[in-house]
Parts: sequence; C-alpha cells; structure tokens
Amino acid sequence: MANRTDPLAKSIRGTNPQNLVEKILRSKIYQNTYWKEQCFGLTAETLVDKAMELDHLGGTFGGNRKPSPFICLIMKMLQIQPEKDIVVEFIKNEDYKYVRVLGAFYLRLTGTDIDIYRYLEPLYNDYRKLRRKLADGQYALTHVDEYIDELLTTDYSCDIALPRIKKRWILEQNKQLEPRRSALEDDFEEEEEKDEDEPLATGLDDEHEKDYYRGGSPARERDRDRRRDSHRHRDRDYDRDRDYDRDYDRDRDYDRERGRRDRDRDRDRDRDRDRHRLRDDKDYGRERDRERDRERDRRDRGRRRSYSRSRSRSRDRKDREDDRRKRHARNSASPARDEPKKKKEKKEKKEKKDDGTDHPDPEIAEANRLRASLGLKPLKL
Repeated sequence: MANRTDPLAKSIRGTNPQNLVEKILRSKIYQNTYWKEQCFGLTAETLVDKAMELDHLGGTFGGNRKPSPFICLIMKMLQIQPEKDIVVEFIKNEDYKYVRVLGAFYLRLTGTDIDIYRYLEPLYNDYRKLRRKLADGQYALTHVDEYIDELLTTDYSCDIALPRIKKRWILEQNKQLEPRRSALEDDFEEEEEKDEDEPLATGLDDEHEKDYYRGGSPARERDRDRRRDSHRHRDRDYDRDRDYDRDYDRDRDYDRERGRRDRDRDRDRDRDRDRHRLRDDKDYGRERDRERDRERDRRDRGRRRSYSRSRSRSRDRKDREDDRRKRHARNSASPARDEPKKKKEKKEKKEKKDDGTDHPDPEIAEANRLRASLGLKPLKL
C-alpha cells in the first residue's frame, strides 16, 4: 500500500506517474532503506523538510546500484503528485539550491513543453555549485546552470529517461513562446544608456569631447560597431543552432524511415524462413511416420517369424514325447522276454565279483585275473 500512487493523481503522458521511472530502478527504490524510513507517509508539506536536508544529487551508485535520496524524493513526488503551484515555489526558492533542482527535475518529467522552457530557462542565471554523486560513489562538482542545460538538452539524467520535448525554435515559430532574451542584453542596454547620458552630465565645453560623446568620434563608432557585431554574431549562432537542429531532425527522420524499411525486410525474411522451416518440418514429420511404419512392419515380421519358430519347436517336442511314450509302452508290454537276459547279466556280474577281479587295489585285481586264467582261486585279502 505504501508504494501505490495517490488515487486522486492524474495520469502523466497517458500512464501512471510512477511508470516514468524504469521498473528496475523503481524496484530498487521500493527496497531502499531511505524510502522505507524517511519517505513513508510524506505529504506535499512535509516533503519540503526532507528536500531541505539534501546535500547532493544523483541517480544510483555503487556495485549494487543503490538509489540516492534525491531519486527517492523524486519518486515520492511522482507518487503524491503535488500541485503545480508547489512545484513552481520549489523552483523559485533561492535559499536552498537542491530544493530548486528537485522541483526543476520533477517539472521536466511531468510538465508541458511551454512550462518547462518558461520556468527552467531563468535558472540559467543561477551559478551556484552542486555536488553530484557519480556511479562509482565519488562526488563531482557541477553548477545549477549546467544541470538545467542537461535537463533541457539531453534525454537521460540521473538514470531516468526524460520525456521528449519540442525544440524551442519550433515553439517560437508557432508563436507559443517569445524569443529567449539573455540577461546580458539588459547589461548592454544599461551600458549604452550610460554612455548616452554621460555627455549631458559632464557639461564639457570641449568641442572635440562633444563630438566624441555625440557619436562623431571614430573610437565611439568602433565601439558601437563592435557591439553591433557581437549581437549579429550571436543571432548568427542562434540561426546556425536552429539549422543544425532542423538538419538533425531531418537525419533522424531519415534514419527512422530506413530503420523501418530494414525491419520490414527482416520481418519478410523471417516469415519466409519460418515458412520454409514449416515445410521442412512437415516433410520431416511425413518421413518420420513412414520410418515408423517400416519399423512396425519389421517388428511384426520378426514376431511372426518367432511365433512360427516356437510352433515348430513345440511340434518337434510333442513328436519326441510321443516316440518316448511309444517305446516305453513297447518295453513294458514284453517283461517275460527280457527276464532271462536280466538274470544272465546278474549272474555275470556275480561271477565277476567272485573271481576278485574287481578288487580296489589294481595289483590284486591283476593277480586275480591271472589266477582266473590259470584256473586258480582268487586271492582273499
């Protein structure tokens, strides 16, 4: 709730006033200790006290880009949106220079083009020093008139993108602003009036000195010509700056048009590339489906082949089982015929055992075989 914009605040340039600050910087301000402790609950009246405590200006600084108190107060002014009269009083304040700079920066963000030129250009005559905090945390010396010139001529200040404003000569052509008048012109006019009144005050009778003060002197003519030339050079410089601004705007429009054509060409190229890629993806998908069908057919053939092989094995197993069963039935059907043969085999085994040839000792078994061949009885050990 502490970070919400005042419900009665008006939209600035079609958006929430706090959106004039980038989202990353806005999040850093919301997390800053100065914002939480010093800016909580401030109103248009109490904000003046905090502005009077400022001793420097700047955007963000340090490795983690910590916002300065100056930016935090600018964010608070965007949140509560003080009235225009209060902002103008900030700018007209001559006792506190940082209060003046704070009001000028806020007016540059939220004011109209005419108000910006009308209230900020008089600050060109303020030459007081200002401390500015740089990105590395160090301080640099600047002046009020230099900072005002930065606000009027650049698009970025204190890590905040400034809204674009019209050139001054355009507003002069549209009769919305009077031509700017420098404070030095008043000094020149006072000097000329003093020079014109000086001959009358002195009352000198010297004819040569009268001719000099009335303008007949060559030295005075040279001074007047030099002063006229200085005004002419200044007007020429102003015209040259206006021509430069016009050429700059024309070049910028040309660059914008060329950039738009390049973007259109890149968009068409990307569209063609996407179309070809989509076509390739379709072909790849069709080929992949075809490969999947071939793989399925290959698996089906292997499954059928293994099934037929298993059937043939089961058939062979069944045939062998049938043959074994038949042989068994045949053998079990004639037990009387095989009985004499079995008795004879038993008798032979018995005889073999009686002659001692199956003795475990190979020497005794060999001796018994020899005695059996001679018709002698086997050894009994």
